[in-house]
Amino acid sequence: MTASQVARHIVAGLERNRPGLSTVSLPVADGGDGTVDAAIAAGFERVTVTVPGPVGDPVEASYAVRGDTAVVELAEASGLHRLPEGRLQPMTASSLGTGRLMAEAAKGGARKIVLGLGGSACTDGGAGLIQGLGGKLLDALGNPLPPGGGALRNLHALDLRGLNELTGVEVVVASDVDNPLLGREGAAAVYGPQKGAGPEGVRALEAGLRRWADLAEAAARRPSRRRSAAGAAGGVGFAALAFLGARLEPGITYLLDLLGFNEQLTGARLVITGEGSLDSQTLRGKAPVGVARAAARAGVPVVAVSGRRTLTGEQLRRAKIHAAYALTDIESDVERCIRQAGPLLEQLTVAIADEWLPAG
Repeated sequence: MTASQVARHIVAGLERNRPGLSTVSLPVADGGDGTVDAAIAAGFERVTVTVPGPVGDPVEASYAVRGDTAVVELAEASGLHRLPEGRLQPMTASSLGTGRLMAEAAKGGARKIVLGLGGSACTDGGAGLIQGLGGKLLDALGNPLPPGGGALRNLHALDLRGLNELTGVEVVVASDVDNPLLGREGAAAVYGPQKGAGPEGVRALEAGLRRWADLAEAAARRPSRRRSAAGAAGGVGFAALAFLGARLEPGITYLLDLLGFNEQLTGARLVITGEGSLDSQTLRGKAPVGVARAAARAGVPVVAVSGRRTLTGEQLRRAKIHAAYALTDIESDVERCIRQAGPLLEQLTVAIADEWLPAG
């Protein structure tokens, strides 16, 4: 479910259990799926254009704009949900469409682009992004390199003379992860399997990303492979940092500021946050932790809802989350949890109301 859908079910359950309860819904995102929708909820306007999807087919993708600031969500053009029939393409999926989306935002007058990273279908190190902005990747014969991370092992040279689409535009990377580009915590090793890469594919992607990093850093003269969030969105963070001089901000922090979250905390008794899976990745800067830390500074308790939970009570406490409620706590059949997520979520609010919102 989207953040908006989750919020609606939580509110419905709470209002049924506590009639007259006052609630405020603020769907948030941390740079991944839903970032554009969150910006629009904060008063931005939606702009929709046609760009290449992750495997090259045209898709209708949106960005959000207010004044001279645009919010571009990588998942809109290059996300897993854009794969035809949901078929994973770990070696050939590209971030090309995201580069085109950023170029469209700049042509529309944006002088600041916030690039939300998350939900990516590709592990191409942002090579497609640079191609979408006018750069060229060439093989040893001077031919254009095919799209996707699987081709990067054959990268021989870069032609950046056309890379001028974002001249004079400030780029801010809003990311929900802090992984470097390479290594055991890097884009290929950690996220490649999620995008369909087996062990051999992960090794091939890692080799390609290393080759890409060597040539890209030499051309851009910005060592970026070890920087926080360089591995975000299959390495798109690396390209934004190396070539665009992007400034890094935690995605959830930026979106909370955008939504005026701190102002909404005044007088609040409880904050409810959550995500699909509360696990070790949650602790690396994803939305629930950002929400919990912001609420903790205002002295408002936070509980989380999720599809499943693997975090311990101590891990939750360190993340400033007072309690967590998972669909799998009340329904052991994971498939039913997926099919009936909304109604089950409303059932969870019974326990939340009893424990945190006593009647009267």
